Amino acid sequence: MKFSIFPRNSRFFDLFEELGKRLVTCSEMVVDLLGHFENVDMKTTRIKEIEHEADTLTHDLYTLINQTFVTPFDREDIVALAQRLDDVVDDLEAATTAIRVYGIQKPTQAARGLADIARLQCLQLNVALEMLRRKGRLRDLLEPAREINRLENEADSLYLGAMAELFSGEMDSIEVIKWRDVYEYLEASTDACENVAHVLEGIVLKHA
Repeated sequence: MKFSIFPRNSRFFDLFEELGKRLVTCSEMVVDLLGHFENVDMKTTRIKEIEHEADTLTHDLYTLINQTFVTPFDREDIVALAQRLDDVVDDLEAATTAIRVYGIQKPTQAARGLADIARLQCLQLNVALEMLRRKGRLRDLLEPAREINRLENEADSLYLGAMAELFSGEMDSIEVIKWRDVYEYLEASTDACENVAHVLEGIVLKHA
């Protein structure tokens, strides 16, 4: 009988797919916050709740690793994937918390653009994570991974332009400090998405 690297226990894939859904929900809520800048406290509180849910799912994955003798793929890859997915939500939540704590009154176009890029990346990650349980489609993960990388390059360009504009001298220095932090968190979320894509690419190289 042919041995499969994917054991029957599908709980790992269930948890990863749940994390993927949280990424999409969180990123869409950030886009909504910046696009419809109202009820900021309520919206950022809900984003914080999603971040807590992602933390719980990540913890469940760590627990499952310790309880499972044969894992679907290398333990270090499972840990890395869980950590990097959690990073995405953490960075998005940090951006919105900064917006609330700093009392920002009006979002910028650059912030909206970075958030939307993160949303598009999260949609691609969700697609990739749903493919993860299908051994025969494992190489298909490379397509969304490439798109995530392309989007991260867009985010880099947008971020650099936003930072250049920020320090052009036209904005009050306090506002510059506030928006610098928000931009850095949003850009970090796009980097985190790319880091997830790199982990997925590594899994494909090992097992496809």
